[in-house]
Amino acid sequence: MDKGLTIVYTGKGKGKTTAALGLALRATGYQKKICMIQFIKGSWHYGEMDSSKKLEPKFEMVAIGKGFVGIIDDKSPREDHEKIAKEAIKISSEKIQSGKYDIVILDEINYAVNLNLVSLTEVLQLIKSKPYDVDLVLTGNYAKKEIIEIADLVTEMKEIKHPFQSGIKAKKGIDF
Repeated sequence: MDKGLTIVYTGKGKGKTTAALGLALRATGYQKKICMIQFIKGSWHYGEMDSSKKLEPKFEMVAIGKGFVGIIDDKSPREDHEKIAKEAIKISSEKIQSGKYDIVILDEINYAVNLNLVSLTEVLQLIKSKPYDVDLVLTGNYAKKEIIEIADLVTEMKEIKHPFQSGIKAKKGIDF
């Protein structure tokens, strides 16, 4: 058995979730089973909700979040976000330990830690308790140094230029 890696995609630039989805697309080509749990996204409709269905049964997406916390059109009380994030941790642990998946992606989990929706201790426990052969991918800005230290691969996305700076709004198929 190959050692499963802990991979972190972080940084202020775009492309963290997209990198994880690219990894999932590649892995399905090798008949790997992947589960992606989305900690923050969930209340909006975005492209990967539909495209991920085309990769079934090799790819499973669990969009559990209630949307972005405290911004844009968030009308959910913070307690609701916290409750859902705790449920996402529970589901993540179950999926990681299930023996059904080669790769588990915890999308936006770094944001969930940064927003204090879940604890750093809980996330470190997920990483440390993963089976030897499971690859674990964590996405989201603000990855804590403790996570970076125990990860095998860390990529930081750095924003150089963004169309929003020129007044261009988010684009279907590119941004969501």
